[in-house]
Amino acid sequence: MATKKRIFCNREFYHIVLKGVDGKSLFLDNKDRYRMIHNMFVFNDSKDCVSTIRHCKNLTKKIEKYCRQNLVVIHAFCLMSNHIHLMLEQKKENGISRFMLKLGAGYASYFNAKYNRTGHLFQGRFKSVWVNDDDQLAVLFAYIHTNPISIICPNWKENGIKDLNKTKKFIEKYKWSSYADYLGGKNFPSLTQREFMLSDKNKKQWKKFVNDWIEYKADVFEKHFWNVNEKDYLLE
Repeated sequence: MATKKRIFCNREFYHIVLKGVDGKSLFLDNKDRYRMIHNMFVFNDSKDCVSTIRHCKNLTKKIEKYCRQNLVVIHAFCLMSNHIHLMLEQKKENGISRFMLKLGAGYASYFNAKYNRTGHLFQGRFKSVWVNDDDQLAVLFAYIHTNPISIICPNWKENGIKDLNKTKKFIEKYKWSSYADYLGGKNFPSLTQREFMLSDKNKKQWKKFVNDWIEYKADVFEKHFWNVNEKDYLLE
């Protein structure tokens, strides 16, 4: 049966989730994570950038030198071990579909070549949810940027958080999301456009919103285990 075509509207916001097949990891080291960051930047363009990806050592600086025609606006992102969260606004007709097709195909080609594997890397089509109001947009912002809590605290919404302050600091310094840039850091500033979200709340207000959201979710929790090598996930 043919797959039903999804319609995305320009200037509308969407929560996009891309998952690894059978829950398998998409990133086996930090080089893989950097590759995905670079691919998200490079493939967000109406032009074909495959040759650039293959030959540029410093992708971001190289690509910034020519005029880009972005397919989407990336407002927020988070890389997890076996899935990716994106907050996208479509800028051009079919922009989200084109961007995700290029992103998925490009990264899968890189990953399969690097690890000498074949077959699908991603679990079918990406998931998408239309964001229909400002309240949902704010919750999505918090949801995306608090996803890394599960790295240090598996099932935290069910089992609890032992050290709330340490947990907040962890997501603030988590390298593989856009949260550090929203708080004024210089992590991957070229990848996201933050003006729209910061026009609603400044960085201090967003930090408070996210912290309040964590506290609300963690209000009845009691236990927590730290069993992860944090240096792979935090800003230097």
